[in-house]
Amino acid sequence: MSNKSNQRQLRAKNPKKTLVRLFSYFKYNKMMFFSGIFFIMFSSVAQIGVNAMLSPIIDTLVGDHNRGLFIKYLIYMGILVIAVTISEYIGNLLMARLAQKTVHKIRQDMFSHMEKLPISFFDTHSHGELMSTFTNDVDILNQALEQSVSQITLSVVTIVGSFVMMLLLSPILTIIVVGMLMIMLLFVKYVGQRSARNFRNQQAALADMNGYIEEMMSGQKVVKVFNYEDRAIDEFSTKNEFLRKSSTEASTFGVMLMPIMGNLSHILYALISIFGSFLVMKDRLSVGNIASYLQYTRSFSRPINQVSNQLNTLFAALAGAERIFNILDEEVEIDEGDIRLVEDKNDKKSYWKVPMKNGEFEMVPLKGYIAFKDVDFGYVEGKQILNDINLYAKPSQKIAFVGSTGAGKTTITNLINRFYEINEGNILYDGIDIKRINKFDLRSTMSIVLQDVHLFEGTIADNIRYGRLDATDEEVKEAAKLANAHYFIKHLPDGYDTWITADGQNLSQGERQLLSIARAAVANPTILILDEATSSVDTRTEKLISEGMDKLMEGRTTFVIAHRLSTVRDSNAIMVLEHGEIIERGDHDDLMKQKGRYYALNTGAIELD
Repeated sequence: MSNKSNQRQLRAKNPKKTLVRLFSYFKYNKMMFFSGIFFIMFSSVAQIGVNAMLSPIIDTLVGDHNRGLFIKYLIYMGILVIAVTISEYIGNLLMARLAQKTVHKIRQDMFSHMEKLPISFFDTHSHGELMSTFTNDVDILNQALEQSVSQITLSVVTIVGSFVMMLLLSPILTIIVVGMLMIMLLFVKYVGQRSARNFRNQQAALADMNGYIEEMMSGQKVVKVFNYEDRAIDEFSTKNEFLRKSSTEASTFGVMLMPIMGNLSHILYALISIFGSFLVMKDRLSVGNIASYLQYTRSFSRPINQVSNQLNTLFAALAGAERIFNILDEEVEIDEGDIRLVEDKNDKKSYWKVPMKNGEFEMVPLKGYIAFKDVDFGYVEGKQILNDINLYAKPSQKIAFVGSTGAGKTTITNLINRFYEINEGNILYDGIDIKRINKFDLRSTMSIVLQDVHLFEGTIADNIRYGRLDATDEEVKEAAKLANAHYFIKHLPDGYDTWITADGQNLSQGERQLLSIARAAVANPTILILDEATSSVDTRTEKLISEGMDKLMEGRTTFVIAHRLSTVRDSNAIMVLEHGEIIERGDHDDLMKQKGRYYALNTGAIELD
């Protein structure tokens, strides 16, 4: 990703809105929030009281030397110091717990929302980018909520309280403080704006680099086999260098605030000391007053320094929060289907429960009849992938799709389960427009066996049961037997309880494919989709897989995508696609008689690309 694209991606839309939205999460823990704020504010007020006690204590020592009064003021100060310590501890503890609960809620919302997003979202966002949001952005947000909220609250109360007390002690000296405060705020504004922009760029560059690392790590075999190591290193170096520059710029402005604010505070302290001394000599202030005022000056400027230091964390957190809210603002997968799938307890058959205009319901038997009528589709606007697709599959038929890469074979099957919405036309399931069928119920009648099998970390049984979570152990075994997977499973050290790593890396490609078929079998689908399921295994394993799939296809409407034409010859109908259109259709014998593209493919005159 280029520098400009990084900057476009993370440029702030509305930081104030982001902050308000972030704080809105405190509504889930109102009592904890208000209690934490109360104790923090109380500790700040108590600290102001501690500073106020300096004036009478010093004036008592300098003036009439009243020991009893001196001890009385010391006791008051001691009580206030204890109050500061206890209330600040309780306040920070409550805010830390609030931060954990808030981040827990945000993380939960984000994952729950992502599970509801359409496939098209994951087509345009890398896994590494999303992982960066879940880890880096959430972590920096947690850090900011734990530290910045309490620190900023404490600072605001301290600044306001100290300013009021300074105004009461000496309006003249307060004018000097206000003048210096304006200079400080100008520096904070100047440096803060640039720091915020650079921190957003840094977060974007970090997400981009994490995405690239995840992509390279998951594709190491491809990197090795094509000798891509040097190019991968060069591209990583480019991204790493951009991250270094972004981080350096962010740190440059980030570390600038603290020394500037610190030195301005020292200047302010010196000015107050000088002018305060003149006022003491003029009997306009007492020694205790000036001592207390100097302490207020430090209390006034120190929070500004601390807030300026917290701004770095806050800016980075806002950048992360923007990315999190961008995901939360993504539109979820739309499901307006009002037709549900129900099971009749008497005949043990499933029916589509179709609402009628008169308020009653029509019960349509689930059979597995699929029909495409004049279907047009494109993944992006203006770029058509499928054109005027018309086909039908009767219950228990096997329909095969043959064609070059990119012809639209897989796209058709993705439309059946509504991973994507068509642009024109209709797709009917048992005579019902699938747009009217609830997506959960629609997909519960289907299973897919893909070429690239994805297994989850867990036991063999758990991965098979993923097809139907309430499947019994016996049903899992029966599914494995049907898929020809039982033989190799029972010879594993722990059988069905054998633990497999993510994506089943401790199993062979063929074994993973057999588990995928077993997972589809245990779901007992009405519609079965086989997407080049045997294209990457050896001949012996292909035979096992083919036998398992033949058993699985019995009595089910099946759609097959295969590069090996031998696997589709027994299909009831074969659709030959090119450039998103069906150019030939018929069974094997019909297509061979036509002597068109399918005939040429079978005779070797041309090959699939």
